[in-house]
Amino acid sequence: MIASCSRHLSLFNPRITSVSALLALNKQRQFALSRSVIYSHRSLRQGLSTISASMTSAASAYNFPKASRGLESLVDDTSGAISVLPVLQGEAEKVTESDPLVKNWATVSKFKGKSGELLLVPGPDGSVSKVLLGLEGLSDIWGFAALTKLPPGKYALQLPESAASPAAASTAALAFLLGSYSFDRYKKKTPDTDSGKPQLVWPKGADKQAVSALSQSFYLARDLITTPAEDLGPQHLVEEARALAAAHAGASFNVIQGEELLAQGFPAIHTVGRACSRPPALIDIRWAPGGADAAQLPLLALVGKGVCFDSGGLNIKTAAGMLMMKKDMGGAALMLALAHVIMSGGLPVRLRVMVPAVENSISGNAYRPLDVLQTRAGITVENGNTDAEGRLILCDAMFEAATEKPDLLIDAATLTGAARVAVGADLPAVFSSDDGVWEALNSAANEENDPLWRLPLYKPYRKLLDSKVADIKSCATEGPGAITAALYLQEFVKDLPRWVHIDTGAYNNSSKDGRPEGGEAQALRALWRYLQQRYPKRQ
Repeated sequence: MIASCSRHLSLFNPRITSVSALLALNKQRQFALSRSVIYSHRSLRQGLSTISASMTSAASAYNFPKASRGLESLVDDTSGAISVLPVLQGEAEKVTESDPLVKNWATVSKFKGKSGELLLVPGPDGSVSKVLLGLEGLSDIWGFAALTKLPPGKYALQLPESAASPAAASTAALAFLLGSYSFDRYKKKTPDTDSGKPQLVWPKGADKQAVSALSQSFYLARDLITTPAEDLGPQHLVEEARALAAAHAGASFNVIQGEELLAQGFPAIHTVGRACSRPPALIDIRWAPGGADAAQLPLLALVGKGVCFDSGGLNIKTAAGMLMMKKDMGGAALMLALAHVIMSGGLPVRLRVMVPAVENSISGNAYRPLDVLQTRAGITVENGNTDAEGRLILCDAMFEAATEKPDLLIDAATLTGAARVAVGADLPAVFSSDDGVWEALNSAANEENDPLWRLPLYKPYRKLLDSKVADIKSCATEGPGAITAALYLQEFVKDLPRWVHIDTGAYNNSSKDGRPEGGEAQALRALWRYLQQRYPKRQ
């Protein structure tokens, strides 16, 4: 019977001359298949150079080249422009008393001059002859942003002649640009897509270069955060950062990807990102302005959390909890945006920007709860929750940034839900190791109407991170989550005299004047003003 089977088998494959040969061949095929599966899995997991290269070449910077698109809404030509008169609160009668028609129309329309309130004054032919705009003051950026709600046409803002006018002009221009923002990457374009939008004449005295750079930074951050993870994975973020660096003289760019992260000593970043088919990466940008004394300038380090999508890992999120996790790279977007305005403005610093970029995914090689992770600092970490991955990738990057002893290190991350519970979605929580830095930053935030709220680095809570099996736990099982997360990060920058940690929501949950629903660079204006004050340009 066996011999008969062997003869029949040989008809299908000449190499099979016996059942034992069939079994041997089958075993070889299983072994080969297993090797193939292992190799394929390893290729995906480790991000081998060939795969990394193909992914990098397939991705290219989509958002950064489009960050200047809003500038089309500001024009230089004043011909045919309709005048816009600012009306400060409580001064409506003062502004309108010289023109009975305007005064009567304001009275009939019950115009009070509230922030962002618009009144279109008709001319004899029924067309708009002028516009009244209510403001709380000349620094009321969101009041100015209401101008983007005007009907199609060209408008010119008539600011009062005063010492505050140049600053007010720049504020108004930036507000108009922020209000003109829209995210329409996936929408069909029609001939009238842009024809129905108002335009504003550049306000007299506005700093065009500064306003343009800051608006580009906002557009970049908003675009990056709002883009779905399918089109903004780690390799896409790498290319956006590469394009940013290439746009600035004096900037250099480096990236470490896949298994090279282990070889170069960034094990925590690799551990978090290894389960995704898109390999983890560490972005590293350096910049200094031109000049013979550049090496003597203070070093400023920026680190941003770049979790391009967060499933929660094996501690998987609920559907509702996972829904908005494309925004989990909001800290990276904020730091890249801040870097752009720093380089554009020629701030007298040496700048280093580090972004660990990963996707927190689930697969057979995903890291697990209670795994003990290695870090670049040599500190072992007992992982309490795979959904607390941001602090794990940040600690490697922050420790590396701290080795160069920067004058100031700022990190930003969409780190904890606890911060949102504490201060809400619109208010970034700030931790600072230096009271003077916080006081100056808070003052700048108030000047910019870009509020922040400080939470304490309360040392007694540090014991909540004590581990029986490792040097530290990644997260506490109880207590204030935002504070313990900040205390965890502080362990990796202990020797720095000045460190600021920003726990941001990075998203507008609903639309308001100048702040459309979607990704947001919260704290960008406050940070930029503070840095300009800390590192003033030499006259």
